[in-house]
Amino acid sequence: MHKKRVLIVNKFYYPRGGDCIVAMNLERLLKRQGHDVAVFAMHYPDNIDSGWNAYYASQVDMTGGASAKFKALKRIMGWGDIKRSFCRMLDDFKPDIVHLHNIHSYLSPVVARLAKQRDCRVVWTLHDYKLVCPSYSCLLDAKPCERCIGHSKMSVLKTRCMKGSFAASAMAFLEARKWNRYKLDEVTDAFICPSQFMASKMSKDGFDESKLHVVCNHIDPEKLQLFNALDLEREDYYVYVGRLSHEKGVETLLEVAARLPYKLKIAGDGPLFSQLQQQYSTVSNIEFLGYQTASQVAKLLSRARFSVMPSQCYDNNPLGVIESLCAGTPVVGARIGGIPELLNDDSGITFLSGDKGELSQAITSAFTARWNYDVIKNVALSRFSEQKHLMQIEKIYGPGSE
Repeated sequence: MHKKRVLIVNKFYYPRGGDCIVAMNLERLLKRQGHDVAVFAMHYPDNIDSGWNAYYASQVDMTGGASAKFKALKRIMGWGDIKRSFCRMLDDFKPDIVHLHNIHSYLSPVVARLAKQRDCRVVWTLHDYKLVCPSYSCLLDAKPCERCIGHSKMSVLKTRCMKGSFAASAMAFLEARKWNRYKLDEVTDAFICPSQFMASKMSKDGFDESKLHVVCNHIDPEKLQLFNALDLEREDYYVYVGRLSHEKGVETLLEVAARLPYKLKIAGDGPLFSQLQQQYSTVSNIEFLGYQTASQVAKLLSRARFSVMPSQCYDNNPLGVIESLCAGTPVVGARIGGIPELLNDDSGITFLSGDKGELSQAITSAFTARWNYDVIKNVALSRFSEQKHLMQIEKIYGPGSE
């Protein structure tokens, strides 16, 4: 088997969020398969030692004073020390594949161009909508927005949708103009989209469809161990696991749940936590659990009749749905983003995002349905296995890597 030299590039190297976890899991998978793997990131106090820290780009701060903001702008545009540090990485490691993850702002798309100039194959896993939406999320006032997709990115300035700030929106606009789809298409060999929905938005924005590959996220092996260690009886409750914020649809869920007789457990924290906990403090069938550890989440999912994903944003390939299914727990999911792609009649029920009537009916139907939890789990474990994920990635890397 011919091994590849793979350079994984992500702006942070610690389990900060889904993008970091996916990148770090991929590093571990590739190493186990026998590939030579290096890491490039930005210097940051919370980073784990990768063995490659000496090559990292210097830290930039988007929230600092004028000098810090100027340094951040230089980084966004691909100027300054980012070129020097990344070229040193390329020259010393000599990768066959440069696999990009979340690189905007704290690193820069200039790394894709530098890699391409050295004849590396450039693969880019997309974790958000940054390439089609300057403010990352396709959201405006907590509602889906596609004003920039397939059009000028000027809307980010008009609406100030990047953190509600003109300065931040101006930087996002300059970044989008500097690193437009023509330049990114030219220097990228393959874009990995975790959902068909994301691929459709990339296509709508004009990216080369032949370079778009749909590869679903896989279950975290540590989470899988937790699920496999549990053999619990189902209890009469359903559960929401996630961030408590407007775009996640949790307010709609709670309004519906308060009128139903079923027990709902809310696991997670976020900007709406205190407000919602107080608002529903007298509703006996709703329980707020706050932040839960991975072990606690595994138990909650494994005991629940079903989980609910009421998103009102373009959730791409939510790990919350994947984890629920791998616990054998069906999902009541909103028909938005990539959520419907993960469910079928045997594993869940979908409803029109934001529609309280459909959500109420879906919850009631899920409680009366006779789910085969073992089948749901077995199908999910095969579909979302890390080995299947690795095979798809290696195929995208090209001949000789499988």
